[in-house]
Amino acid sequence: MSAVGILVNPRSGSDVRRLLTSAGSSTVEDKVSILRRLLHGAAEAGAEQAVLTRDPFSITRRATENLQLSLKVTFLDLPLHHDERDSADAAQAMRDGGCGSVVSLGGDGTNRALASGWPDAPLIPVSTGTNNAFPFHIEPTVAGMAAGLIATGAVDLDAHSSRAKVVAVEVNGGDSDAETDLALVDAIAVDDPYVGSLELFDPETMMLGVLTRADPAAIGFSGLAGTVLPCAPEEDRGVVLEFIPPSRNPARLIRGALAPGWFASVGLAASRFLELDVSVDVAGPCLLAFDGERSRRLHPDQTASLRVVRQGPRVIDVGSVVLSGARAGAFERGMGDLGA
Repeated sequence: MSAVGILVNPRSGSDVRRLLTSAGSSTVEDKVSILRRLLHGAAEAGAEQAVLTRDPFSITRRATENLQLSLKVTFLDLPLHHDERDSADAAQAMRDGGCGSVVSLGGDGTNRALASGWPDAPLIPVSTGTNNAFPFHIEPTVAGMAAGLIATGAVDLDAHSSRAKVVAVEVNGGDSDAETDLALVDAIAVDDPYVGSLELFDPETMMLGVLTRADPAAIGFSGLAGTVLPCAPEEDRGVVLEFIPPSRNPARLIRGALAPGWFASVGLAASRFLELDVSVDVAGPCLLAFDGERSRRLHPDQTASLRVVRQGPRVIDVGSVVLSGARAGAFERGMGDLGA
């Protein structure tokens, strides 16, 4: 049975940046509408099953109520932790369940968690988050159509997707064995005492950044890096930024939108491209933030090795998938199919 997995982060687009900046919101009602459109698109493209997660706001339940479609809706029976583990566990279950494609509703952090559970997921990331350097702004109906065409095999995945770059992180030292982590867009070292801080990033605390992409049209660290060294997702390299506090009168001071409607002046000591699989080391004490989330503390006796590698999800090109499907006659119907 051709199956499309749909992973919904119920909290995306609702964090503290709505209070501190001009960031817009993605409400529960918005996500219900987006999910319904995705399901209609996937069913129209021939998908036979949609695999969904349960959530505390009943988004997936509400979106599938009274939904008169041909595809079967299946809910994963997974415990909820109410953090990024839910997305990672769901992605792994979708992989194990044989989903031919996955659509995520969230931001950079949601897709990072998904990639940790299913590193090479055949993915269509639909933006419902805040900074969103990784996911797309796209009509969900069309995203669902593309997911269905890939899941059914009507359109070849390999011909219409590419592996994303990630920042592979390895932490060494201390009392434990080496630990690994990843970032889809950026890994930033900051001199910040609080893991999980709800504050915006202070340019005075920024130390080092390693990025997989640098787009001046993006928001956040990717946008900041893009004003210095633009680097597209398809380029086989990343970008390194070495920061210096603005209070120390740096030679280079870059003005960037670190959050929607919120600009800051950031000091730069150096910037350069980083070839794939070449490591950059950072020593503790500091805090590592992955895709905008303060995630891991480095103690004084620990170091982290950061490398840009092309080992992320297989990101599906929605436009080329739908075009290929149209050319192959995937949307043709006989007279007996009218109304189906």
